[in-house]
Amino acid sequence: MIASLYKSGGIIIRQSTIKVLDDKDLEFIEALRSLNVPRNVATLITFLANANEATSREIEVGTNMQQPEVSIAMRTLRNNNWVEEREVKTKEKGRPMNVYKLGVPIDKIIQHYEEERNNEAARGMQAIQRLKELTTA
Repeated sequence: MIASLYKSGGIIIRQSTIKVLDDKDLEFIEALRSLNVPRNVATLITFLANANEATSREIEVGTNMQQPEVSIAMRTLRNNNWVEEREVKTKEKGRPMNVYKLGVPIDKIIQHYEEERNNEAARGMQAIQRLKELTTA
């Protein structure tokens, strides 16, 4: 966890705690990467699986990713309907903040990648079987 203090004229304006990735999280990311999940997507899934909810800025700080990387990874999560997003109005002027959280259990995401790999293996075995058939004909 990282605690952040914002000071103005010596007065603390806001304090927040941001989850950061630990060794177990990094191992989880590497396991996803071994399934050919892009690094930024694997990192975002891992971060959100451990955070109740987070703003884009908290995701950037907690994952050490830049805003464009977060946006690209978030697109993948949205396309798979894995993320919930809501707007929170701030006391400051400007646009509301978006807050994100996983909209499905992590088990469902793991199952998705398991099914992808099983389908790839089945296609590979079909191709091998066809090659065998073609060489014996």
